[in-house]
Amino acid sequence: MLRRYFGIAMKYIDIGANLTDPMFQGCYGKSQKHVADLDIVLERAWQQGLQKIIVTAGCLKDVDEALELASKDDRIFITVGTHPTRCEEFVPDPEGYYDQLRSKIKANRGKVLAIGECGLDYDRLQFCGQETQRLYFEKQLDLAAEFRLPLFLHMRNACEDFMAILERNRDKIREGGGGVVHSFTGTLEEAQRILAFGGLYLGLNGCSLKTEENAEVVRQLPNDRIMLETDCPWCGIRPTHAGHKHVTTKFATVKKKEKWTSESLIDGRCEPCQISQVLEAIAGIKGEPKENLAELYYQNTIDLFFSQAEKSD
Repeated sequence: MLRRYFGIAMKYIDIGANLTDPMFQGCYGKSQKHVADLDIVLERAWQQGLQKIIVTAGCLKDVDEALELASKDDRIFITVGTHPTRCEEFVPDPEGYYDQLRSKIKANRGKVLAIGECGLDYDRLQFCGQETQRLYFEKQLDLAAEFRLPLFLHMRNACEDFMAILERNRDKIREGGGGVVHSFTGTLEEAQRILAFGGLYLGLNGCSLKTEENAEVVRQLPNDRIMLETDCPWCGIRPTHAGHKHVTTKFATVKKKEKWTSESLIDGRCEPCQISQVLEAIAGIKGEPKENLAELYYQNTIDLFFSQAEKSD
């Protein structure tokens, strides 16, 4: 049943869910803590009003697992790309790796909605150096142009290089139909630069709502450029977050993973159903009705991802 406020059905699309993460198989740090429960997690999501979920893939292995999951449910779609921290995977055979990404997109056009997760992450250079990140981020933009797919983008502490790459590939990005910078946690100036580029949106989740500085940025973002996500199993809204005071939807939760039940969430493991909390926090920060924002953000997501999908069919 859809959540209703004042008689209005609340509909959501989670643009970034890491459903291939081992946590949804009950495995944490290679230790099995409880039974696999992804089916239960998904049922909770649908009951909360999720209409569609886009599963994030950040490497070839993720793509295969995400495709298997998406094949079982018409409401689940995926991205195809390589996360900046995983770009070393290109290095042994750059053309071969690229061709594998390309082949998976070509063979699954009905399920692949975006190129990504790709971009730059200068906060985690221990996994992949700047030069390698830049090279293979830019290479993946060819996929957006070839398949006319929007981008699912990642940017951490790398705005100058990120924007420079986007600028010199403007035509390719336009051919793909734009994109979204997901899990946005940057400054207002960075947000303005991204939005001024044209055709780009900002994805917001619990990590976007941590501090009062984050909240002030979110307050000033234009609603016609916002999309909702959970980035689950990460980025839930924690009690210490600035956005937490606006959250009204509560879920039964257990603190210890070993105490798992089918009726409870696990503290620290975010789920797609918690997208309602992201909406509530944004609405509270902006001082606007959540039902109005839900409709706007839902339509933004349809416009970018699903209108493009219809055009490519």
